[in-house]
Amino acid sequence: MPAPTYRKLILGSTSPYRRELLARLRVPFEVAAPDVDETPHAGETPKQLACRLAMAKARAVAAQFPDCVVIGSDQVADLDGKTLGKPGTHARATVQLRQMRGQAVIFQTAVAVVCHETGFAQMDLAQVKVLFRDLSDDEIETYLLAETPYDCAGSAKSEGLGIALLESIENDDPSALVGLPLIRTCRMIRAAGVKVL
Repeated sequence: MPAPTYRKLILGSTSPYRRELLARLRVPFEVAAPDVDETPHAGETPKQLACRLAMAKARAVAAQFPDCVVIGSDQVADLDGKTLGKPGTHARATVQLRQMRGQAVIFQTAVAVVCHETGFAQMDLAQVKVLFRDLSDDEIETYLLAETPYDCAGSAKSEGLGIALLESIENDDPSALVGLPLIRTCRMIRAAGVKVL
């Protein structure tokens, strides 16, 4: 019986958080930036947006590296059906956190795995329910100056001081809130031909 063929892995993301998470698996991988317009479509829910962008990122990079297994991922904060993306600025981050204080927010974290050569394409979604504390303006300002989380969906950098913003976290994939659900990712890349363990 011939030995299985294991394919090269590429992370289709420029996110340092996703890169750090994927590195935990100790599987060699390369990084490529997906050229994808992340503008939400009219009427698109946060869940739909995260899923569409994860698959679009994976497909965009897989088109350049057709024999590789490519991971694409996207995260959107969902506040009662309203999309909260990366704030980009201090002022927008302040507005986001004021909106979220005392509220339950669902972080929709989608991951897609694609290999053009084999026709493999799978996508999954991890939903993380986060209850924010009733934060004061001073607490919000202290957090933002300490973490500058302007590249994080919903301004929430839970792997750092952002954990102090929260009352509780409910999920089934602990790394999902940081930006890449590793349990789901492991399952899909193994199915696509990447050796894990």
